[in-house]
Amino acid sequence: ATAVVFGEQHLSYDQLNRQANRLAHKLREQGVGPDVLVGIAVERSLEMIVGLLAILKAGGAYVPLDPAYPKDRLAYMIEDSGIGLLLTQSPLLERLSIPGSVHSLCLDRMDEELSAYPDSNLENLAQPENLAYVIYTSGSTGQPKGTALRHNSFVNLLHWFQQRCELTAQDKVLLISSYSFDLTQKNLHGILCAGGQLHIPAGTTGYDPDAYRQQIAEHGITLINCAPSAFYPLLQGGHYAGLASLRHVLLGGEPISLAELSDWLSAPQSETVRLHNTYGPTECTDVVVAHTLENLTAYAGHSMPTGRPLPGVQTYILDNGGYPVAPGVIGELHIGGFCVGEGYWHKAGLTAERFIPDPFDDQGGRLYRTGDLARYRADGVIEYMGRIDHQVKIRGFRIELGEIEARLQQHLAVREAVVIDIDGSSGKQLAGYLVPSDPSVLASEERQLALRSELKEHLKTTLPDYMVPAHLILLERMSLTPNGKLDRKALPRPDISLLQQEYVAPQSELEQQLAGIWAQVLKVERV
Repeated sequence: ATAVVFGEQHLSYDQLNRQANRLAHKLREQGVGPDVLVGIAVERSLEMIVGLLAILKAGGAYVPLDPAYPKDRLAYMIEDSGIGLLLTQSPLLERLSIPGSVHSLCLDRMDEELSAYPDSNLENLAQPENLAYVIYTSGSTGQPKGTALRHNSFVNLLHWFQQRCELTAQDKVLLISSYSFDLTQKNLHGILCAGGQLHIPAGTTGYDPDAYRQQIAEHGITLINCAPSAFYPLLQGGHYAGLASLRHVLLGGEPISLAELSDWLSAPQSETVRLHNTYGPTECTDVVVAHTLENLTAYAGHSMPTGRPLPGVQTYILDNGGYPVAPGVIGELHIGGFCVGEGYWHKAGLTAERFIPDPFDDQGGRLYRTGDLARYRADGVIEYMGRIDHQVKIRGFRIELGEIEARLQQHLAVREAVVIDIDGSSGKQLAGYLVPSDPSVLASEERQLALRSELKEHLKTTLPDYMVPAHLILLERMSLTPNGKLDRKALPRPDISLLQQEYVAPQSELEQQLAGIWAQVLKVERV
């Protein structure tokens, strides 16, 4: 049976197992064993999955390093992880700047060497409490931080994944996200545990929704898992027939906009698909809370619930004093149970800050402080309410940016929306970035101006003035990071002239005097 497909290349389960075994024997010879980290920096290829499996078979833990990352970031991750061995490909050697203390193996040059190693299964050395992988995510210090995850927590995730999606040997998973992304790990391994096919996109550079649509249709892909921002482009143009083979779509990493999905979910081609909202931080082995969409009309005018905790996961919503809040009250979401990882690699201080003793567990467990705001509904379902660090203050008022984004996305003319705070001449200001439902709006300055005015009036019907963004910027599409998430840092600076187009000069002498006073107070040229 076919295990992995990459373009015109493919490996059967027997071939994949034998190749991974030969490489694993080589890695054992190099000293790889339990809790030994091995870096892997390869392009999408069959060698990618062979290398990942070989590291696990040898008993080690892998550190995925996406070659698409900036050179300096890769160099930092290699140094910070402390790896002594790196699996890579010869064309990437120059880009990786491998230090002398790190031995590299180029998988594209090892066929002859590996043929001398046995292809038999190795004795298992790894235990449930040993590390499976270390994933690097962005850090508040400006440098990425590694999060270490164990086998027992990953197996718990895979068990849920296979059961929730009813994976069988007939299923085919298309790998959309980077293999260095936390949500990708269950897609890499879960389908292979079920005897299905893992499809690795070939011939694409970066994110290519047209190519992904084509591969879904040609190969009869049954499951995809990605960030919502990466899934929405697959629906543009209404080419739903190419997605008809999908049985399960798992979206995670960002809140889901049901307005983006409503046309697709109402189309006959999606009648057999099940949509899953998945939530979970890297620090807790990806998904910890999930919700399956049952009835689209039940969410009219509301956001999609985040869901209920997975088996083996405990969730607590606590106030600033560490006490549980009542249903409906917003607090910080804390996570406990099997899923909680080891902490941050080589960062004991940060680990102690985010991974705290579990006061509700007499066995000495730990809770992870997510930094996410949430609340319990009356039925016990969790609703995500935004990030604590996405709370901003404008003119002294505390504002949840997610609330403004939700209001914008309720308008039919808006397909996507994100709001950030920026530094203005008179202090912090709000800037909203929008992808219009009708792309033709972007071709006309007059229509853009009319839409901005309409949206501001829409916001004023439900939000106070200080929560209405001073700037509304219309974009063709949102910029995405290599992991398929929204790249907030890539959002363009607002064009101040757009505000000036709506400027009405003071007419009477009194208006001019008042405008002059306010211009001085606000430190702007005109009011």
